Amino acid sequence: MSYDLLRKIIGGILLVSLIAIGFSKPFQEYIQIPNSITMFEGDQLEFSKARPVSGTIAEPQNSVSIEQSTDSIALNGLENGKNEMLLELAGFPIKKVDVNVLKDFKVIPGGQSIGVKLNTVGVLVVGHHQVNTSNGKTSPGELAGIKVGDIITEINGTTIEKMADVAPFVQEAGKSGNPLQIVVTREDGKVKTQLTPLKEENEELYKLGLYIRDSAAGIGTMTFFHPQSKKYGALGHVISDMDTKKPIVVDDGQIVRSTVTSIEKGSNGNPGEKLARFSSDKEVIGNIVRNSPFGIFGELNRGIKNGIMDKPMPIALSHQVKEGPAQILTVVENDEVKLFDIEIVSTIPQKFPATKGMVIKVVDDELLNKTGGIVQGMSGSPIIQNDKVIGAVTHVFVNDPTSGYGVHIEWMLNEAGINIYEEPEEKAS
Repeated sequence: MSYDLLRKIIGGILLVSLIAIGFSKPFQEYIQIPNSITMFEGDQLEFSKARPVSGTIAEPQNSVSIEQSTDSIALNGLENGKNEMLLELAGFPIKKVDVNVLKDFKVIPGGQSIGVKLNTVGVLVVGHHQVNTSNGKTSPGELAGIKVGDIITEINGTTIEKMADVAPFVQEAGKSGNPLQIVVTREDGKVKTQLTPLKEENEELYKLGLYIRDSAAGIGTMTFFHPQSKKYGALGHVISDMDTKKPIVVDDGQIVRSTVTSIEKGSNGNPGEKLARFSSDKEVIGNIVRNSPFGIFGELNRGIKNGIMDKPMPIALSHQVKEGPAQILTVVENDEVKLFDIEIVSTIPQKFPATKGMVIKVVDDELLNKTGGIVQGMSGSPIIQNDKVIGAVTHVFVNDPTSGYGVHIEWMLNEAGINIYEEPEEKAS
């Protein structure tokens, strides 16, 4: 056999071998490793690999290390910093992966039932009222172009903070006949208008022809708090006004402990509800500084305990959450926080904040018997997977109360003003 023929045969065998490796499942999984990986100090990520594939660290830094076996490769996060992992096949580079190791970060999961009181910026218009005057029924507020959902923030140049601030202006303007100079805030900006109060027939009081409110109250579930900063997150979704259906613009607010008194079970087309009351001592345990699509946020006056998981736990980023078994912490009776089994049906490795990152399903027989699944008031219940806090329950599916959405913890931390992506400090040379 000639040398050239032998060389071609060997080359063909090598080529077929490489093609076969390329189509093998471990190799395909390896190629699908993302171009960029973010992990925490202490994390380990393991990938299947084809035998001829190897990995190396681009620079001899302390941030990451690699452990290799015949059929897998493990990437270890050692220290806050950035590096590169190079993948090679038979000595040829096939992929470069940027690795970002974040500082070790932990939060304490919640699960407690909380009472929520929100104070709005100004006073919220929740409806129009027809004033019965001697000339017929009319609404001065409606005539002035004020809409449901508007927030009255200023009258005659004076800032309005609560309902009690409004009445003196109304009576004075009614008696003098001078219209009120009103500033309202709505979604597309501020609007100035004039409103002349009218007197109800057979009464001495003048009226705006508006239903207004300056606070709102409800219940929900604590998701997490950060022991170092005392910052917390709860609910997992925005609080909207029950009448206007619009998000409440928060001036300030408070949270207190609450006690679950009973459960209205959910059924198809009819989401259930936790019925609860504010704890008898009504002790304020924290403030509310933000009401966003991801929940409510602020700072606690003191640490609170759930009685089950009261030690700081690591978190999982959105791309680290896996489909499969998980648990939630929540209250279904009195003040007792319990763990219940759920299933992560699907999860999206989101690169940007979004409220619907997971689809979850309740599989715990005890919880299904008591609630029928996910009920109102359960929003904010922390989701635990592999001893990590991964997110919170947000919404229930109306036609299937056993299932609903979850939000990734990554975005709630961001809304709470907690920066988990802090860059490492420069070391002195």
